[in-house]
Formats: sequence, structure tokens, C-alpha cells
Amino acid sequence: MLKEFRDFAMRGNVVDMAVGIIIGGAFGTIVKSMVDDVIMPPIGLLLGGVDFSDLFILLKPATEGATYATLAAAKEAGAVTLNLGLFINSVISFTIVAFALFMLIKSMNKLRRQEEAQPAPAPTTKECGFCFSAIPLKATRCPCCTSALN
Repeated sequence: MLKEFRDFAMRGNVVDMAVGIIIGGAFGTIVKSMVDDVIMPPIGLLLGGVDFSDLFILLKPATEGATYATLAAAKEAGAVTLNLGLFINSVISFTIVAFALFMLIKSMNKLRRQEEAQPAPAPTTKECGFCFSAIPLKATRCPCCTSALN
């Protein structure tokens, strides 16, 4: 059973899939940082200094009448919140990752179509009708069975 598992795990497409998952996770981390640290601050500044990571709706305060300036303070106090800013950041991150994957798949499909569209190379041999051996196109007799060819 151990040998079968090793054979399965070392199969080429399983290893490729594992590498793809690891790279995908790293790519997701980079995109999340880009959205949180590069894209959203200027958008928040344009919208009047809104920090989207702190955009939330207080559903139930931890203590009656309490207000919270940041999402972290609300969570620390144990308040129930609807985290709209984090959701917006996640949607933007997902959109960027989905678009990058779309472009990758599109380019792979284009390369695959180009490979399929390449014409097959012209044949350099023909088959003898008598002994079915491969012979050069210009041959008038088969070198194997010496039959005359048309």
C-alpha cells in the first residue's frame, strides 16, 4: 500500500497540481496585499478618507450604547458587526485573481490552437503495396520485395 501511495504521489500531474496550489496561494497573498495596501488606500482617500478595512455596520454592541471607532476595537469588545469593508476588499482580490487566471487560460488556449493549426509535415516515404514496407517517395522499385511501383 505504501508503494502504491508513493507511485500516486510521484505521478507527474499530482506533483504539478501541488506546485500549482502552492504558487496559487502565494499569488493570492500578493494580490490581497496589493488590494489592501496599494489599491484601496487611494480609493478610500478619493472617497473622503474612508478606510475600507474599517468600514463596518454595528449590529449589536458588546455593552448597551457603546460605539467603536475601528473594526478592531469592535471585535476586541465582542460586538457583532457586519464587515462590509473586508467584504469589498475580498471581492476586489477575487476579481483580480479571476482576471489573472482568465488571461493565463486564454493565452494557453491560444498557444494550443496555434500548435493544432500547424500543418503536418509533408511525407517523405510511401508504403509498398505488396510488402507494406516504407520506401522513399521517388523510388520506382521496392528495395525489400523488388516489386515495380506505380
